[in-house]
Amino acid sequence: MERELALEIVRVTELAALSAAAWMGRGDKHQADGAATAAMRAMFDSVSVRGTVVIGEGEMDEAPMLYIGEAVGNGQGPEVDVAVDPLEGTELVAKGLNNALAVIAIAGKGQLLHAPDMYMEKLAVGPALTGKLSLDDPLETTLHKAAAILDKPLRNLTVMILDRDRHREQIETLRRVGVRIKLLSDGDVAGAMAPALSESGIDLYVGSGGAPEGVLAAAALRCLGGELLGKLLPADEDELARCQAMGIHDPSRLLSMDDMVGTGDVIFAATGITPGEFLSGVRYTPDHRADTHSIVMRAKTRTIRFIQSSHYLPHKLLLNDILELQH
Repeated sequence: MERELALEIVRVTELAALSAAAWMGRGDKHQADGAATAAMRAMFDSVSVRGTVVIGEGEMDEAPMLYIGEAVGNGQGPEVDVAVDPLEGTELVAKGLNNALAVIAIAGKGQLLHAPDMYMEKLAVGPALTGKLSLDDPLETTLHKAAAILDKPLRNLTVMILDRDRHREQIETLRRVGVRIKLLSDGDVAGAMAPALSESGIDLYVGSGGAPEGVLAAAALRCLGGELLGKLLPADEDELARCQAMGIHDPSRLLSMDDMVGTGDVIFAATGITPGEFLSGVRYTPDHRADTHSIVMRAKTRTIRFIQSSHYLPHKLLLNDILELQH
């Protein structure tokens, strides 16, 4: 993939973030998600790829835009798989809470896992633990192994997990072992990325979350030198059938990074919508401007770029059209 794509897709996440941010704190997650999705889809028309959405807003009959299988891009450039989450953290934006992102990952055609919309058990780590832990191990064993490898006492190990009832037993184990816990209200992609970002102070991310978000996080961790291990958790026969339909013939097997994002190049971009662990949110400034803060990374070079942009809103015609349609 051409390196210029990295900057092209940042423009897409920026517009999605600006569109969603207009609904921050207004209590309407559907309008916020709709604005982000419309902006991301429209902006993709300027990106030089022949893209196919493999992770998006749902099946064709469920989502009018960015549905799985939809062609995106201007029809020029490389053939690529595209994974998107126009608004990762709809509740966060609706309530004005931290860690909402607009996210895109792009990889060569056939590289990204067609992850069905169901839960996935996850274990995410940074570079120091990559290749050294197993999702097959009991959680307590994993904690002891991680502490030994990182050469720190268990009491200084920090683990992040979504604050959900389904995680009650895991949280009890974490407390019994004596590690530090950081509970996350929402924002599964940002949470899984945290162990690979030294400034976060997080050593491990554990628990279950959305499988599509798992693939997006795996793309980011590939660029960061980290690792995400996963296992699908189909809840019933319908979800088992969905796995089969999407080419996953053994849903019970462990998924490696290669299973989720392939072995080739990956580009990942995210723009903060609300302030978070590693990205600032959209910030409105005088003179009709808004500032955005984005990250864009490429697996091939392991280059990480943080991009701060100042947008003159009266000249953002596409943004204004999208917001006008919603009111």
